Amino acid sequence: MSDRPIDDPVAPRIAPEIIAVLGANQAFYDAHERRDIDAMRTVWEHSDRVVCTHPGWPILRTWPVVEESWRRILGGPGRNQFILTNEAVTIHGDMAWVTLDENLVDAGGTGTVAATNLFVRTASAAWLLVVHHGSPVMTR
Repeated sequence: MSDRPIDDPVAPRIAPEIIAVLGANQAFYDAHERRDIDAMRTVWEHSDRVVCTHPGWPILRTWPVVEESWRRILGGPGRNQFILTNEAVTIHGDMAWVTLDENLVDAGGTGTVAATNLFVRTASAAWLLVVHHGSPVMTR
């Protein structure tokens, strides 16, 4: 155990913006795990600039098309648990992206998807998802 006080200025601090982006990112995965379409709607921007590439799917563009894909996925038979690792956040103005590994656990086994999630900051300071891209990681 460290003898440093909790408010030690040498201890690493996470910027509030990074905490907010990671919270928005976690909300996306929580909605997926809970199979909650309303929560999924809340994390996404509803616009024509929305893009989503699910592993093995073609590119989907515009919110109505992406929303329909989530209805199909969340209404399907599979249930995923996500263990998120290798997370990195970059913020540039009102855009932020999170790169990470989605380690999936379901009844059929496990697998890893390398993902990039791009968020935009709204006028109310909320971060909304505008791009999700997931690519399966090949096992060796």
